[in-house]
Amino acid sequence: MKKILFFDVDGTLYNSKKILPASAKEALFEARRQGYEIAIATGRAPFMIESLLEELAIDTYVTFNGQYVVYKGEVVYTNGVEKDELAKIIAFGEARNEPVVFLDEKRMIASVGNNHMVAESLNTLKYPYPALDSTYYMQNAVYQTLIFMEEKDESLYCETFPNVQFVRWHRYSCDILPKGGSKAAGIEKVLERMGITFEDAVAFGDGINDIEMLQAVGTSVAMGNGHEKVKAIATHIADHVDHDGLAKIMRKLAII
Repeated sequence: MKKILFFDVDGTLYNSKKILPASAKEALFEARRQGYEIAIATGRAPFMIESLLEELAIDTYVTFNGQYVVYKGEVVYTNGVEKDELAKIIAFGEARNEPVVFLDEKRMIASVGNNHMVAESLNTLKYPYPALDSTYYMQNAVYQTLIFMEEKDESLYCETFPNVQFVRWHRYSCDILPKGGSKAAGIEKVLERMGITFEDAVAFGDGINDIEMLQAVGTSVAMGNGHEKVKAIATHIADHVDHDGLAKIMRKLAII
């Protein structure tokens, strides 16, 4: 039976220095030699993982937490929050001095300049402050929008906008996803193309946005550096990403 491995990027493939450990790279190539398909499942945009895709020779990926899915180099699924709904969220945030950043497959665009929450959040991804265009979403297909607000205000957004979900990835930032949008939903599109089931998939992750994915697949791995909620639902727990956790658990599971 064909099997496929889905890897989150930050905190799973990339270590705390945002570097791909040599042991992880070797493990992925060995898994491919053993007959596994290798895929990425990330909250990042396609343009943010180009160098990683090239380094690992990967052409199947689920990006934007399931909103933009590519199988063997072909876009097979896209999704996003409706423009009308997005406009309401943006206006609500504007009134509270809480900006947004729009992302499509090629770029990111900020609604305001020089905002410390935007700068700090994107700096953790090693990305510079984006170009500005507060109306970018009106003329372009936007697959993910980031809203920048503190954790204490998240419940207010959730109550005000029940038709979307806010998935936090930084103390100042949440991804805005359509209701039901997740890495699991994106992975399902890949599995349909391959003619296999969730039982035939293995997923590796560490963050809150990995929970649906890890719950859906047949074998799930939480990284040792992962969120406690993620560890609680995974079938296996790896060592810390900085301690060759990925390669070790792949050997333990007899993938390599």
